Amino acid sequence: MTTSKRVVHVISHTHWDREWYMPYEAHHVKLIETMDTLLDTFEADPDFRSFYLDGQTIILDDYLQVYPEKRDQIQKLCDEGKLSLGPWYILQDEFLTSSEANVRNLQIGHRDAKKFGPISKLGYFPDSFGNMGQAAQLLRQAGIDTAVFGRGVKATGFNNRVEDSSSLESPYSELIWESPDGSRVLGILFANWYNNGMEVPVDPESAKSYWEHRLARAEQYASTSQLLLMNGCDHQPIQTNLSEALRVARELFPDYSFVHSNFDDYVKAVQAEQSAKLSLTVGELRGQQTDGWYSLVNTASARVYIKQLNQQNQTLLEKVAEPIAAIAHQLGKPYPHGLLQYAWKTLMQNHPHDSICGCSVDEVYHEMQSRFAKSMEVGKALIADSTAFISSKIKTSGFAAFSESAAPFVVFNTSGYEGSSVITTDIEWSHRFFNQSEDPVEITEIVAKRTHASGYLLSANGVRIDCTVQDLGVRFGYELPKDKFRQPYMARALRLTFETGALPSMGYSTFAWIPSQENDNQSSHNENSLMSGDLTMENRHLKLTLQEDGSMVLFDKNSGQLFTDLGHYENVGDIGNEYIFKQPEGDLPISTKGSRPEIRIVENTSYRAAFEIVHRLMIPASADDLLAEEINTMLEFRQRKAGRAESLAPLVIVTRVSLEREGKGVHVHARIENQSTDHRLRVLLPTDVAAATHFADSIFEVAERQNTPSNEWKNPSNCQHMQAFIDVHAEHRGLTVAGKGLNEYEVLLDGRNSIAVTLLRSVGELGDWGVFHTPEAQCLGTNEAEWMIIPYSGTKDRFDAYRQAYRFPIPFTTVGTSLHDGELTPSNDFLQWKGKQLAFSSLKVNEERGDCMARWYNLSEAETSLAIHPNTASHPYVSNIMEDHSSEHVENTVHVEGYKIVTIGLTT
Repeated sequence: MTTSKRVVHVISHTHWDREWYMPYEAHHVKLIETMDTLLDTFEADPDFRSFYLDGQTIILDDYLQVYPEKRDQIQKLCDEGKLSLGPWYILQDEFLTSSEANVRNLQIGHRDAKKFGPISKLGYFPDSFGNMGQAAQLLRQAGIDTAVFGRGVKATGFNNRVEDSSSLESPYSELIWESPDGSRVLGILFANWYNNGMEVPVDPESAKSYWEHRLARAEQYASTSQLLLMNGCDHQPIQTNLSEALRVARELFPDYSFVHSNFDDYVKAVQAEQSAKLSLTVGELRGQQTDGWYSLVNTASARVYIKQLNQQNQTLLEKVAEPIAAIAHQLGKPYPHGLLQYAWKTLMQNHPHDSICGCSVDEVYHEMQSRFAKSMEVGKALIADSTAFISSKIKTSGFAAFSESAAPFVVFNTSGYEGSSVITTDIEWSHRFFNQSEDPVEITEIVAKRTHASGYLLSANGVRIDCTVQDLGVRFGYELPKDKFRQPYMARALRLTFETGALPSMGYSTFAWIPSQENDNQSSHNENSLMSGDLTMENRHLKLTLQEDGSMVLFDKNSGQLFTDLGHYENVGDIGNEYIFKQPEGDLPISTKGSRPEIRIVENTSYRAAFEIVHRLMIPASADDLLAEEINTMLEFRQRKAGRAESLAPLVIVTRVSLEREGKGVHVHARIENQSTDHRLRVLLPTDVAAATHFADSIFEVAERQNTPSNEWKNPSNCQHMQAFIDVHAEHRGLTVAGKGLNEYEVLLDGRNSIAVTLLRSVGELGDWGVFHTPEAQCLGTNEAEWMIIPYSGTKDRFDAYRQAYRFPIPFTTVGTSLHDGELTPSNDFLQWKGKQLAFSSLKVNEERGDCMARWYNLSEAETSLAIHPNTASHPYVSNIMEDHSSEHVENTVHVEGYKIVTIGLTT
């Protein structure tokens, strides 16, 4: 520790959760009061020098929504350096929002902050429930060299209680934080939380005691003479007498220099004294070296339905709407920057940690569902507009040789990975438009008489494709032309299910329904059935056999590996809260192992087969009566003695297990009819892989994690976060499990390294600092879950398995079109690329320059090459996550260092 005079940096702030223990608008009213007081304080007290707006620009959006006339006043404070804005749009949960959502958050935060002046270049993570391993790389690419965070190193419990640990990753509040690629930032831990300087006393006697305690605590961890005291907390009102309180402090402690400071000055002072003795911490900060109770990881399974909506919304924007709009932009259509930004902002308003984590009061989730719906409606409208534009340029006239009534449609794959899928899509043909003077009943009869449901399906090269046809009859529809009034119509509608065959990685293929009396598609479904036994289905890659209890035996023909007991369900009690899972003492799991469910075949075609399995478990209807008493008296959850009730209720699980003709994985969908409270349901998937570590998809990386927790870990549960998948593998055997909005897993120490994926967690209280009942977090009624089981040959093939997992949640997009000539061929790939260890992340258009921006990241520590082949003439250059232009032009091959995130700009 340096012996120079210590500087006490008091930074005023408020940590603003937009919604949490109150609904958004209730907190919004408090925000208006807080901001009004802040502006008044700045005006009344010239010594009140600075205020940090929590690192998120949405605070100003929310304030100016009510008082737009105060924009000039805020601008003046920014010009004077008294307010600091950005770098984020919102303070997100890093692990429950996608890689691209984390990037959009930085991009939009920078864009909004820039309107007011200099951007706060501080990686601010005050209350994230753990920190992503690639944070340093992301921040460095955004021009940020320092991160401040509150969790992941020390355990911070409810009501802002900070617990010391005997095995911290760093002995100081300052450390060097490194990403897997080697990028480094200065990391500053809120070792005494972000409230260690709140409500500074003015009374000298009180102030003396206050400062003696807080200065000692700050000095305990500081590696320099610069001490950080955060003057604020959650929704903390402005301390209007802070200047007087600091004057008193200076008189009482003349050996210290008390400064009403800001992060820029504090960080510069720390960096000036930075010592080489700072410890190095690499990768994720998830509280690995704590007792495990306050990692708050179980927020990943609170209100699973919210996570599923988030996954759908993120995927819709970043994997469908943006790339399809980018393709349309290449063909001459203006890119919808404003609407996409609106859709992203609406979505990201659901990304603050107390929102997306599911740890708020019930009213919050009513509004979140509305935001998801709004954002997705915008995304769907943009997709429809872009696909209509592209399809109008595709030559479909070749289908007229088969029938002048042919109904062509286009299937888009924008996942970034070539592949085949079985899809279901509606098509319409024989449209009859009508006006107000015509009788819709007569129009319906006309269309019905001149059409039928018979015919066949053709691929782009004229090959007939097996499909299943459902006649939807004649139905109403409408078009909204850009140059005239709405156009209602009646048309014949069919629902087609078929296998697409391999679609381009970033493009489309064209198909057409040919009306005909031949009806070939429905005559040969079972000639090449995937069913090879009463309880067995197989393709050229996999053979799956159901056991009598509904579990699966899966044989991987490519590796010769056999996986058994896949798919048992496990149910246990949960007397915890939205933050933390707590199984009752002595509670024994209830399992489907050894049960006798109903099993039947529900699909049997040449391109897909499926079984339906119906389990009916009798489980306790709730926790016993003691839990309510323990909640209402705020008994700390670790001390609870409640058990499960004696009364029982049925838990019905309807599972559909399907295998596609070209599939390398097994698709599973479960419908869960939940009538019970206070419990957790997981699916168990034994890997029988001998490995000490496993791999979880995370933010721009597949993170390697230990199966066995540290010696400090006391929590019996060792659940973890995942994004798209969890994987356990060794040299010759591997199993990957991909999910759709299923963010919590655990690798069990059961001798088989079983993967347990949480499907449902039912709890009745928020937790933390008060009593907040959350009956809707019990998730009663119908719940659904989808996952995919991907066996493979071990280490050498793991990246192929990961690509299957990444592609799994991304839907193909279909659009009907007409018979016409066009400049585009019936099948097209707009961005061909190769790179074995690379994962594709995004394709969008930069707003300032109009360049297409494509992003990948290296999943391996080894350097690899990215070969890109756009279908239009372009001049590629290396950019970054902020999409800055650079003079580093490249040919079609780019060298990508280990674990590097690479963004390529394509100038046309």
